[in-house]
Amino acid sequence: MSEVQIKAVENPGELMEFITFPWQVYKNIPYWVPPLISERKTFLDRTKNAFFEHAEATYFLARRGTETVGTIAAFTNHKYNEFQDVNLGFFGFFEVLEDPEAAHALIQAAEAWVKAAGHEAIIGPAQFSTNDEAFLLIDGFDDPPRALMTYNPPYYQAYLEAAGMTKAMDVWAYAIGVPDFMQKIPQKLVRVAEKVRERFDLHIRPMRMNEFETEVDRFKRVYNSSWERNWGFVPMTDAEINHLAASLKPIIDPDLVLMVEADGQVVGSSLSIPDLNQALRLAYPRPGKPEALTMAQLFWHWKVRHAVKWLRVVALGVLPEYRAKGVDALMYLETAKRAAPKGYQWAEMSWILETNDMMNRSIRMLGGEVYKTYRMYTKKVG
Repeated sequence: MSEVQIKAVENPGELMEFITFPWQVYKNIPYWVPPLISERKTFLDRTKNAFFEHAEATYFLARRGTETVGTIAAFTNHKYNEFQDVNLGFFGFFEVLEDPEAAHALIQAAEAWVKAAGHEAIIGPAQFSTNDEAFLLIDGFDDPPRALMTYNPPYYQAYLEAAGMTKAMDVWAYAIGVPDFMQKIPQKLVRVAEKVRERFDLHIRPMRMNEFETEVDRFKRVYNSSWERNWGFVPMTDAEINHLAASLKPIIDPDLVLMVEADGQVVGSSLSIPDLNQALRLAYPRPGKPEALTMAQLFWHWKVRHAVKWLRVVALGVLPEYRAKGVDALMYLETAKRAAPKGYQWAEMSWILETNDMMNRSIRMLGGEVYKTYRMYTKKVG
């Protein structure tokens, strides 16, 4: 067996290798959901992704002879370090065949890059931050990921820990059956929600698509304010959140994007989206397949076959002055009421920090059960 060589991506051909390599890792794993090639190219493009307005990155390939056997990226997120007052470098896009030597070489390359950049420690995986896809799946491998969530083979955990990486934080994904929830809603919960609504004169409404840009600004204000004290959080820039909003707009159901108002001001918001991974997995994008055909198949599975039975609650936030008042439970309850008539069978609430006691209690009160765990790893390099 030839020696493992690590090479930085330097040209479009190597970038395409970096993007398409995961198809080798997951060719016999039925739960993986392939990304769209065009989306990955844009996401990794330093001239098109707003992340690079405050970041630098290098992408690496691991090769044995002429065969690519793994990938990893190392990067600096200056905005994250400034906001969190830390000095960390990140790694992400870690994909590797069952090859411990290649895995070790890839992790060493990322650590060396982070150390050379002057950072004290490395943390990941993230692609590129907790506002994007992040964390390593460590249980629940026999189920596809929901939209914007990660998936990986079980052996990645062993490779990271063998390299000396330790747990930085776990996050949980909760599942709840929507029809079952609607049949068993405790009347006490309904009464509490109504009392919360009346006591604080709250008005809950769907997103106004005819005011899309203004609504995005309202959502951003709540999101950045409500999450600012959370572990791992970094505020999204205007360019980042506008790009995310534009990418989600075609799949948004305004009935499932909720705004809670008090005195005419938005004080809470939640974003739930259909799990298009179910349709995308059936359409199966792959290198060389015409993307127009993939999109047509995705639309058919989604809108014609009605194959999308999962909903993902992506984000839910409440302004600090309205926390601990039951506003989050009110939004969860309202989301379920609106999702049930649309045919959704399941909802995932993710991801939730294991240390977020208030949110975990609220979800468990509603009947949510942890069904997947994800982990962020860290290691000192200085």
